Amino acid sequence: VQLQASGGGLVQAGDSLRLSCAASGRIFSGYAMAWFRQGPGKERQFVAAISSEGDVTDYSDSVKGRFTISRDNAENTLHLQMNSLKPEDTAVYYCASKRLYWNMMTERQYDDWGQGTQVTVSS
Repeated sequence: VQLQASGGGLVQAGDSLRLSCAASGRIFSGYAMAWFRQGPGKERQFVAAISSEGDVTDYSDSVKGRFTISRDNAENTLHLQMNSLKPEDTAVYYCASKRLYWNMMTERQYDDWGQGTQVTVSS
């Protein structure tokens, strides 16, 4: 699957952003999807995941209750709605895909990655 992330930008603390990830190349609905992020000077970390049918989701503790992952299989698109943004959410956000919804927090388990989109939250 080829992935193209978009929607990042510069916002203030408390604002919202919606990231999108457009998929092409294979049957999008056959893949579990996730968002990861890498902040300045930090390792890439798991943010959220969603099963191929969209019926199962998982979130990191740091974003639970503020971020919502969703997908539109008809449009081959993954989304991440980010509300109540904080300066510590500043990072490059990546979308990723894998066949099975298992061990979703482990970066090396993923088959394909998007190029990343920058999110900067000012205080």
